Amino acid sequence: MKVLVVGGGGREHAIIRKLKESPRRPALYAAPGNGGIASDAVCVPIAATDVAGVVSFAVQEGIDYVVVAPDDPLVLGMVDALAEKGIPAFGPNKAAAILEGSKVFSKNLMKKYGIPTAAYETFADAGEAAAYVRANRKYPLVVKADGLALGKGVLICEDEAAALAAVKSIMEDRQFGASGSRIVIEEFLTGPEVSVLSFTDGKTVVPMVSSMDHKRALDGDRGLNTGGMGTIAPNPYYTPQIAQVCMETIFKPTVAAMKAEGRPFKGCLYFGLMLTPDGPKVIEYNCRFGDPETQVVLPLLESDLLAVMQAATNGTLAQTEVKFSGQSAACVVLASGGYPQHYEKGKPITGLADGQLPGGGATVYHAGTALADNVLVTSGGRVLGVTAVADSLFDAVAAAYGAADQIGFEGLHRRSDIGQKALAAL
Repeated sequence: MKVLVVGGGGREHAIIRKLKESPRRPALYAAPGNGGIASDAVCVPIAATDVAGVVSFAVQEGIDYVVVAPDDPLVLGMVDALAEKGIPAFGPNKAAAILEGSKVFSKNLMKKYGIPTAAYETFADAGEAAAYVRANRKYPLVVKADGLALGKGVLICEDEAAALAAVKSIMEDRQFGASGSRIVIEEFLTGPEVSVLSFTDGKTVVPMVSSMDHKRALDGDRGLNTGGMGTIAPNPYYTPQIAQVCMETIFKPTVAAMKAEGRPFKGCLYFGLMLTPDGPKVIEYNCRFGDPETQVVLPLLESDLLAVMQAATNGTLAQTEVKFSGQSAACVVLASGGYPQHYEKGKPITGLADGQLPGGGATVYHAGTALADNVLVTSGGRVLGVTAVADSLFDAVAAAYGAADQIGFEGLHRRSDIGQKALAAL
């Protein structure tokens, strides 16, 4: 069986490494993949957003199943284009991917179906948005670009000046391009954040183990927002009681709402949650596996990922076992100096053999690496995700940092406190 994974980051590497464990031993391809993924799959130089290119390759190569991992190709309709050629894929079609593709759509959906979220207003006119900001007396305030913005289209504003600047940069200066033609302005929620990825076939929803991301670039949750500097799973704030509340008030209602709207959602539905004093609320939906959450969630999956994904595509998830281990996982991201702003590429990476640590004990997921004359070098802001699994979160964190200590490249930047907030909660 030939399986193609679309994408070239740490999330895709985690998916590929888990698919490699399938008893069906699929032949794995990645488009475009990266320097580390090349050790685990055949990499083909097709951009993840090249819908026509991916479809053409899948047809020519006789690909049996495609996993569309990033948000952009899902929102562009890659799953639909593959379906037209009779090729099944994991991920929502274009109509369902709007759940992440438009924050205005997702907020209005939650309001219509009574799914708990932050109070908000939407704007298509910068002047009206600015007037709303000037009338607001409660800060912080959150300003979000409507469309996809590489995870950077959310600005938390501490005062009126910052909020007005956010409206201007998104709507007038078009910092995020067409994604900023509309915005959402919403109340700032407080409480522990939880990420819950879930498998769904449009009817049944099966949550995966919970996780906690660390978005800020610097220790103590300071510095700029990033794509994620590390993760742990499970999230200790997400108790069985809270999980049950989320299932009844958020997860099931969301899947039912999308079905009622004629947009049944199949694939991985990501719930970004805030556990507020008033109960769990949705901060955001993603229409795919999160990054770097996938790097701690999938290592804990004991079931055959390929079988689970196909069940989501085929509508047979209710009859498919999805089992996670009772262990804990921690991922420490090794980033290029200067990330998430300016950083240099092409720095040789030391300590790895065939992309992994020779001694084992941890898995190295490649996010931004490339091969230059058979030498592994940096090629992105987030370079590697070092993940360890252990019986306790304390041991998983210690093992991940112990493994990360063995890897080097010029300008390497990492946080030293991944998992500390979760350990304090325990």
